[in-house]
Amino acid sequence: MHHIGILAHSSDGAALCFLELVRESGRLLGAHQHPEITLSVLPMGPVLTAYDAGDLAAVNAHLMRTARRLVDAGCDFFVCPDNTAHIAIDAARDPYPLPGLHIAHVVAERAKADGRRRVGLLGTRWTMEGPTYPVAFARAGLALRTPAPADRRIVDDIIFGELYQGVIADASRAEHVRIIAALKAEGCDAVALGCTEIPLLVTPDVSPLPTLDSTRLLAHAAVAVALERAPLPRWRGGALADPV
Repeated sequence: MHHIGILAHSSDGAALCFLELVRESGRLLGAHQHPEITLSVLPMGPVLTAYDAGDLAAVNAHLMRTARRLVDAGCDFFVCPDNTAHIAIDAARDPYPLPGLHIAHVVAERAKADGRRRVGLLGTRWTMEGPTYPVAFARAGLALRTPAPADRRIVDDIIFGELYQGVIADASRAEHVRIIAALKAEGCDAVALGCTEIPLLVTPDVSPLPTLDSTRLLAHAAVAVALERAPLPRWRGGALADPV
């Protein structure tokens, strides 16, 4: 089995991804069985101003420190359970020291396999307004929609003000349900939960649309690679020209 590295950037999403790696492995291999997993996380706080300034080189330098730790731990490939971080990794000028699965590519391919045609996207403002998901979904031949600007601000505020702090509030869940319903009214046939903490708030039973849970989809793809049921990825950052 291949050794999975979690290049963590936000703690709650990384923890959810780690647990789903273990749970999915258990479903396939039996209880108490899973590949070796190493999780390494640096705090996000020091690079938030870099995101605001568009200084993706600074973000990559930060993430590279974690990636090198995963290499030193013997990991064969990485997953980054943080959609926003992929904006920086996609812009990396130097290759990462180990290959990784691209979260937006994983989500887009699942949407395509499910027969979706127009998908709504929720995430941080950087994810909803950045290039990562549009590029991945265009490659898959799928349309992508984001909420209206005011609703994008609400989603972003909830992520940073609550979800990243471990706060799960009923009022915020209701806001997400309302926003997803609006995307459904615009013709979306699924919604991508493009922040790895949103699945903690929006579950399939409350969503007006079928959900594409980026956290769990990434974890399942990683387990398939680790168990050698899918090939090791080749992508090491940079433009999504060769995501697998």
